[in-house]
Amino acid sequence: MLWDLFCTVIDNHGDLGVAWRLAAELGRRGEQVRLWVDDATALAWMAPQGAPGVSVHAWTRPLTAAALAGLPPADGLIEAFGCEIDAGLLAQRVAAPGPAPFWLNLEYLSAEAWVERCHALPSPVMSGPAAGLSKWFFYPGFTPRTGGLLREPGVTDVPTDAEREHQRRTLGAQTDECLVSLFCYEPAGLAPWLTQLHAQGLGGRPVRLHVMPGRPTAAVRACEAMHRPTDAPDWLRLDFAEPVPQPAFDAKLRACDLNLVRGEDSLVRALWAGQPLVWHIYPQDDGAHEEKLEAFLDWLQAPPSLRRFHRVWNGLDSGPLPPVELATWRECVQAARQVLCRQDDLVTQLLRFCTEKR
Repeated sequence: MLWDLFCTVIDNHGDLGVAWRLAAELGRRGEQVRLWVDDATALAWMAPQGAPGVSVHAWTRPLTAAALAGLPPADGLIEAFGCEIDAGLLAQRVAAPGPAPFWLNLEYLSAEAWVERCHALPSPVMSGPAAGLSKWFFYPGFTPRTGGLLREPGVTDVPTDAEREHQRRTLGAQTDECLVSLFCYEPAGLAPWLTQLHAQGLGGRPVRLHVMPGRPTAAVRACEAMHRPTDAPDWLRLDFAEPVPQPAFDAKLRACDLNLVRGEDSLVRALWAGQPLVWHIYPQDDGAHEEKLEAFLDWLQAPPSLRRFHRVWNGLDSGPLPPVELATWRECVQAARQVLCRQDDLVTQLLRFCTEKR
């Protein structure tokens, strides 16, 4: 099939990261994808080699007649995360001969119970150029009654000890160091945790903290300027990373002893890495993120220390962060990972769903 996939970049490139992984995996399976995005600059480092079967197109609002001219009509339409497909393209597609397109609204990831109820429901289009068609809501999720998670071949492979040690050395970690990745917004627990790492390390080991670019780097630098100790032994080393392609990011998470991640894409990647993780959920003004976080921790069957760390890290509880229990947290994440690996991945389910509904 030929797919038109639309994506809007909000502020943190996470939507584009998910959309690109979806497009690349569809392309790997022989589909053809036109990815329409309003800001594709991040793909220069996220996916510098491109992907077979995927072409990237500038999504100006609205699409001009020149941009639409000569485009073969797509068989499938995907609007990622609630962005509205360009009306001009819809009008052109509806006017084309042949069957109506399969239209999918790819939603955000959540472990909340209502996701199972809303997944795969149709929504009749009542107005606009596509009036009379239906689009289907497709919800990623963690259970068999949802759309699953993006999982391309090899991403769940467990590296050998030699492979992992090589990756750790590539990231600058010494043998005795605990290697930690930090990808966050501005978590409430960041400043006290950095102070704790400087003074004590992690589990009696010195820490090399691999700080991702952008907001994580800015947040750490701001905390360091205010709180860094100067009169005691220092157990923390900071590395400020450059942006890397998605496969290198995934490999980095597999090499680390602890991954602090944010948003949707990196959460899923941390689950596949099978290492202890902490999720900085995107904060919402109405507080809806708290229920969403609790639902994820319930699904994860998070032990008390991991649940408490999440709540303090995300500013939902006050008080000190609990000790990091790497072995207990790793066992929890790996058990969840095994459950997920027994379920069909998102693209397998999406293609099957498309076949059934068409």
